[in-house]
Amino acid sequence: MSGSRTRRHEVALTAARAGASVADERFRTAIAVERKGAKTDVVTEADREAQAAVAATIAEAFPGEPIVGEEDEEPSKVPAEGPAWIVDPIDGTHNYVRAIPTFATAVAAVVDAEPVAAAIVLPALGDVYHAGSHGVVRNGEPIAVVERTDPEECTACPLIWWPMDRREEYAAATRAIVTRFGDLHRMGCAQATLATIAAGGIDAAFTNVDANPWDTVAGVHLIREAGGTVTDLAGDPWRHDGDGLVASSGPLHGTVLEAAREVEAARDAVGDGD
Repeated sequence: MSGSRTRRHEVALTAARAGASVADERFRTAIAVERKGAKTDVVTEADREAQAAVAATIAEAFPGEPIVGEEDEEPSKVPAEGPAWIVDPIDGTHNYVRAIPTFATAVAAVVDAEPVAAAIVLPALGDVYHAGSHGVVRNGEPIAVVERTDPEECTACPLIWWPMDRREEYAAATRAIVTRFGDLHRMGCAQATLATIAAGGIDAAFTNVDANPWDTVAGVHLIREAGGTVTDLAGDPWRHDGDGLVASSGPLHGTVLEAAREVEAARDAVGDGD
């Protein structure tokens, strides 16, 4: 399996670079934008072209293996058994269409639904993150989480956008952060946020929103391999189908969990008032 994992690592990186190259080529050009649902949930032709480039790279190396992608015509799920690939061709499309350079192509290889390799490429920023089972690298240099222990020195992020009918939770998330931590930052790209935690630039991120695997799995693998902690709202090890996502560098994870649970309490309070 070790040889296979090494190969999956290589292919994840090659595939992410292929998708990112397509996205970068179309960035800040005239491109049609479609809405998938909410007014900020958008997709472009570049998303579909980038996913096709990623899928072609994977299929050449591992023909027939399932690919779970954001821009699939039909919603797909991560299989519980066997190998699979999880792809987000452009994570942060809302940034992308506004000419903001924080967007990424993310590819994760999983076996029995657990990640074994991942790559996240932010082409407009020139950053390439990847991890197999022996640490995390950014632009050829090893990286690791920074284990700050004073909350007032830490920066935390609301990870996943809350829809308009859940804005009480969004407000609760920002309040939970600014009353506990030194600063709040929101990147608008979940995979970039998770990669930045792995590199020590951000200390924590959380959401009680059900997060799609293509928005999260690659970044979660980077954080874990970089020495960080990722759990669900109960504090159990996070899975792609878990309840919420709480990520941190480690030492202050309990405090981050408190913040995330405060948001969930706000959700329960709104429900009780219906």
